Amino acid sequence: MSTEQRVSWSDSFSEAQTAIQSLSTILSVPPSVSASDSPALALLTDPELATQISDHLRQPDSGAGDNQLCRWLYDTFHTSKLDLQLVVLRFLPIVAGVYLSRIPLRKPLAGFEAVLLAIYAHETASRNGQAITINIPDLSHSSVYHESRHPYNYKAPEPNLAVISPALDPQGTIRSTKRARIIGVALELYYSHIAEIPGQSKLEFCEFCTIWAGEDGEFYKDFPNEDKKVEEDEKETQGKNKEGRILLPWEMLQPILRILGHCLMGINKNDKKKKEVYEVACGACRSLYARAMHDINPKAILALGSLLKLIKYDKTCIDHTELPVTKVIHL
Repeated sequence: MSTEQRVSWSDSFSEAQTAIQSLSTILSVPPSVSASDSPALALLTDPELATQISDHLRQPDSGAGDNQLCRWLYDTFHTSKLDLQLVVLRFLPIVAGVYLSRIPLRKPLAGFEAVLLAIYAHETASRNGQAITINIPDLSHSSVYHESRHPYNYKAPEPNLAVISPALDPQGTIRSTKRARIIGVALELYYSHIAEIPGQSKLEFCEFCTIWAGEDGEFYKDFPNEDKKVEEDEKETQGKNKEGRILLPWEMLQPILRILGHCLMGINKNDKKKKEVYEVACGACRSLYARAMHDINPKAILALGSLLKLIKYDKTCIDHTELPVTKVIHL
């Protein structure tokens, strides 16, 4: 280990220890966390501590400007140490979920807003306010790998850019018109580190997605199934699970779908805990699809319909990439 690496590790270790000492004045930190050789990792993965923080964030008076735990999350994220920022991102689903559920109650939520704005400001600075784009191939031009009756045009086509995440503007407060965008950017950062996020955090996220949808998705348990009587069953499910329902604009729904996609396809379902995340994610997709159908949201219907098809294909255990084996020779 070089001298610079030793200094970096020492700084990270001391800042994690400082964070633990600060947290111990708010909650009862387990001895296994305080005495850990990897304090930041212990903060991230310890289940007992995670339960304490989650319960505290769900208390009726949490989220206020003078809330000590929100202040700790804010200060911890501003350490600029990735391992400590992951600790804050681990609790983002609860912060965002409880925050969004309490907006109609007109309660003071400056503590939650400070955490969300800190994450948004960090992402704005790291991206220099620029949009995230990808280059989509232009299918109107022949590929060099395909035969064509016409001479190949070697002139490079104009890049066809698709905006994944629009440009970011600095925000000092959370206004109602910018709320979805700020939370959406925070969820984008959450998704970019999702492989390092504990499974319990993903489980909580999926549970909040079901609450946010505000629709019963049981009708779509066997989706796609065209034999069911759609109109009658949809009428029976209307009016259920409306509590907790929120607006779901695309700027917030898009990162939600990415996270759900990971929970469906990016985990090892042989693990019992991860299997639970998968099942809850399936339920969240069905509820969000029911919501998209209710709102007549074409983009959401298409995206969520694709996820539901993936769920069905996964359960049938059929690999659609395999070539069919047959004794018939076609000439």
